[in-house]
Amino acid sequence: MGCTFSGFNAMYDAANGGGDVWINDIRFKIVRQLGEGGFAYVYLVKEVTSDSSSISAGGLAKKVKDPSHLSDDGTYAMKKVLIQNNEQLELVREEIRVSSLFSHRNLLPLLDHAIISVKHFDCAKLFPQLCAGLEHMHSLEPPYAHNDVKPGNVLLTYRKGESPLAILMDFGSARPARRQIRSRSEALQLQEWASEHCAAPFRAPELWDCPSHADVDERTDIWALGCTLYAIMYGVSPFEYALGESGGSLQLAIVNAQIKWPAGPKPQYPEALHQFVTWMLQPQPSVRPRIDDIVFHVDKLISKFSQ
Repeated sequence: MGCTFSGFNAMYDAANGGGDVWINDIRFKIVRQLGEGGFAYVYLVKEVTSDSSSISAGGLAKKVKDPSHLSDDGTYAMKKVLIQNNEQLELVREEIRVSSLFSHRNLLPLLDHAIISVKHFDCAKLFPQLCAGLEHMHSLEPPYAHNDVKPGNVLLTYRKGESPLAILMDFGSARPARRQIRSRSEALQLQEWASEHCAAPFRAPELWDCPSHADVDERTDIWALGCTLYAIMYGVSPFEYALGESGGSLQLAIVNAQIKWPAGPKPQYPEALHQFVTWMLQPQPSVRPRIDDIVFHVDKLISKFSQ
């Protein structure tokens, strides 16, 4: 089964497994990632059917011509390709065309595919809403940190005649934001807590390697917010590339703020937006902006790059 999609449609917590994706009118649950290379990712997925429907009567079964291609337990391989330019789009279309030619027991069949276009509208309309939600949490007394800001915790709701509404959810990791760390033991306790409650690709550097004397505050959310904006733009967090490199380390990439931008002669987004993301991804929390700084600048920036 093939699937190509990008931007906000790709943000269903793919880094950690879990989450749902839709290929045309069929819903699949992401079980786990099987592999990756470049801007292509392969996942093990399971078709989601209603309680009254069996796998053999599911949506995919109605579309596939050869029943022998159906999985007995509803699991399939799904390939996700992040498309950044027209050249990549044509390559994907050609792969779909060629894959559709084959019908042989020793060749992997293409059961379905979808190409979904995501416009800059997502950044312009959805990201400021996430900022507004965090601004409310951070303005409480004492300030609260969400601690697990990531694409998988963003719910999109649609109402007829209205723009999509982005809702930040899952407050199981939310805590008073400001913590004073005054010993190595306290630092290790914080790191252990973060490893259980904060998604690794979106976890701030101070939660990976906390000094024995540090003041940790709500700016851990700003780091995760910067990673989430990058994911809205490009479909993955800015540090996931390290997972696919030989000898690569996600922790080192994050702690050293080694952001990897997609290559290409014509960037999909302006340099000003890249700089805005980099501003949020300051490895030193003391120089990282606060949410009111982000809110102040985001409207002007978004309106500028949307023109």
